[in-house]
Amino acid sequence: MGLSEAPGQRDAQALLSTMQAMELRRRDYHVERPLLNQEQLEELGSRSSATGTLQWRTWFRCSHARAQALLLQYFPVLAWLPQYPVRDWLLGDLLSGLSVAIMQLPQGLAYALLAGLPPVFGLYSSFYPVFIYFLFGTSRHISVGTFAVMSVMVGSVTESLAPDEAFLQASNSTVDVAARDAARVQVASTLSVLVGLFQVGLGLIHFGFVVTYLSEPLVRAYTTAASVQVFVSQLKYVFGLHLSSRSGPLSLIYTVLEVCWKLPHTVVGTMVTAVVAGVVLVLVKLLNDKLRRQLPMPLPGELLTLIGATGISYGVGLQHRFGVDVVGKIPAGLVPPVAPSPQLFARLVGNAFAIAVVGFAIAISLGKIFALRHGYRVDSNQELVALGLSNLIGGIFQCFPVSCSMSRSLVQESTGGNTQVAGAISSLFILIIIVKLGELFQDLPKAVLAAAIIVNLKGMLMQFTDIRSLWKANRVDLLIWLVTFVATILLNLDLGLAVAVVFSLLLVVVRTQLPHYSVLGQVPDTDIYRDVAEYSEAREVPGVKVFRSSATMYFANAELYSDTLKQRCGVNVDHLISQKKKLLRKQELKLKRLQKENKLPKQAAASKGTSISINVNTSVTDIESNDVEGSKAKVSAGTELEDTAARGQEDAKAPDMSSLKTLGLPQPDFHSLILDLSSLSFVDTVCLKSLKNIFRDFREIEVEVYMAACHSPVVTQLEVGHFFDASITKQHLFASVHDAVIFALQHPRSSPVNPVLVTKL
Repeated sequence: MGLSEAPGQRDAQALLSTMQAMELRRRDYHVERPLLNQEQLEELGSRSSATGTLQWRTWFRCSHARAQALLLQYFPVLAWLPQYPVRDWLLGDLLSGLSVAIMQLPQGLAYALLAGLPPVFGLYSSFYPVFIYFLFGTSRHISVGTFAVMSVMVGSVTESLAPDEAFLQASNSTVDVAARDAARVQVASTLSVLVGLFQVGLGLIHFGFVVTYLSEPLVRAYTTAASVQVFVSQLKYVFGLHLSSRSGPLSLIYTVLEVCWKLPHTVVGTMVTAVVAGVVLVLVKLLNDKLRRQLPMPLPGELLTLIGATGISYGVGLQHRFGVDVVGKIPAGLVPPVAPSPQLFARLVGNAFAIAVVGFAIAISLGKIFALRHGYRVDSNQELVALGLSNLIGGIFQCFPVSCSMSRSLVQESTGGNTQVAGAISSLFILIIIVKLGELFQDLPKAVLAAAIIVNLKGMLMQFTDIRSLWKANRVDLLIWLVTFVATILLNLDLGLAVAVVFSLLLVVVRTQLPHYSVLGQVPDTDIYRDVAEYSEAREVPGVKVFRSSATMYFANAELYSDTLKQRCGVNVDHLISQKKKLLRKQELKLKRLQKENKLPKQAAASKGTSISINVNTSVTDIESNDVEGSKAKVSAGTELEDTAARGQEDAKAPDMSSLKTLGLPQPDFHSLILDLSSLSFVDTVCLKSLKNIFRDFREIEVEVYMAACHSPVVTQLEVGHFFDASITKQHLFASVHDAVIFALQHPRSSPVNPVLVTKL
């Protein structure tokens, strides 16, 4: 037993000693390399300019593999449907499709009222677009169809272009409902076609990144404001009021005031119906939340409420006895395709673009959430194409613009949905309802639909809690949230979105105009440089200033960069340059005056034939004090006049005569300035000019300037912009700040270098 343990112990000790040796070597590990400026770095790394390939050439190449790739790219269903595991996924997709269809029915009817259209068009919009997205979409879990935010945006357009006042009958001053609905359907379907054209066009030119300009606080604030718009728009159905159609700025405020003014005219039966339906829906949702783990699928509270309300309305006669407004006739069957009205394009183009962007932003946000959760990829450009085709083809069949619904998407995922087969199944259920069962809901009270809409707004209205979380996390995002919400409430949905995007972009510009500027110091015994104001142990290298900006320098902040640089250096650079130029100008004037005085005696001597010499002995002190009387003129024989005058000119033009020390001006306490340009991401013409001015100004006060840590694309842009010349070369550009610091200490411009300090660094 002891014999067997001895080798094991020896192996363990050997392994332990090996690990200790590795740890010691790891502790003593250090790097020794020469200093590298940009020229040396390019030579060492064999830098070569990348040859750009013309992308358009590949667009016209034809091959079997390319044709197949394009087909699978634009028809994703061909990629995943042949590999669909029927046994594993079909049952889940079937149950999920049935659950979503149960939700699609009441939501389609209700959201059609939001859009200002007859309820049956909500069913059409729940069928055609869903099936089209099944063929072209890349997300497996989002539920495309009617959505409250999109519907209220459509409603603001239809009510503004086809208001009730335009269809008043002259005989009894009542609204011609049939003519009004026909006009609004034409507006909504034309709007859907235009939205689809925008989305398809943007998708084909790979403009899917446009959604990046809609930040999460912006989207959440916008949907919150839209939910408030939806809530207010349903008050007339809850209280049974007849309100004026309003659109444009402050329309929401006017609507609320009108509702308050007409509250005494409330239809009691309508209000009671809405309250009862709302209470039932809330109770069913609470029951679903409590029994979530026990139930295989959520109880269809909305469908059960609709069926029960329709039966009660039909049996009791709510419309005739209590004046409760009902849905009315729902035609059975599908409608034939209708061409859009090109005359409306010019009036709808702005709203269409806003609806296209909002619909895509909501869809791609949800799509990416589910894709990350389930481990697949969503193509943003193909999503644009898929949504665009859904709206384009749906508009031809008299649908209004759609997007994806948050609540239905969550149900589609939670009930076992794996692919868009669930969406296709839900669209088939909706088709059955349209063809056969739709007419059964003719006696459904509109107040029940309004109650269903208001109850479903809970999720979006809960986004008001973002104010508290953003106050703690990020005040700038909170500002974006508040501006977006207020602008959308006051200016309506289209103008509110435009104001929100513009404000968000301006805020980005302002934040880049006010970056964090810092003077860097070396952390002891390292080659790391940090802000001396934040790191108490960081020390500035004597004779060297290292300056850094947290944002890229471009036309909007270049002047601020230069001003802050001069301020942080502790030297009034502009004043020093001005004083230097003033003294040099005085020297030049004095020299000219002395030369003029020298010429007069020379001319007199030439006329008398006498050899006269004037020795000009102008001291530096005399020039500094501007004391001409201190100059001594001596008469001597011979031809010494020209030599002495020449010496006087050479003394006046000597290099040391223009130095700060000779002129009696204060010298900076550093001889080198290093610009840390690691944050520079691009270079424009203003940036180039500012950098050149920095080199010129600091060289005027005898400070040499170096640049460090430039990225390769920035170096290329500097080369293209002809930044490097005889005075500024790539030897002024270093691979790292530490390299630049050591080089500056080894090659000071105006003060001796400390060899001990260089060795220590």
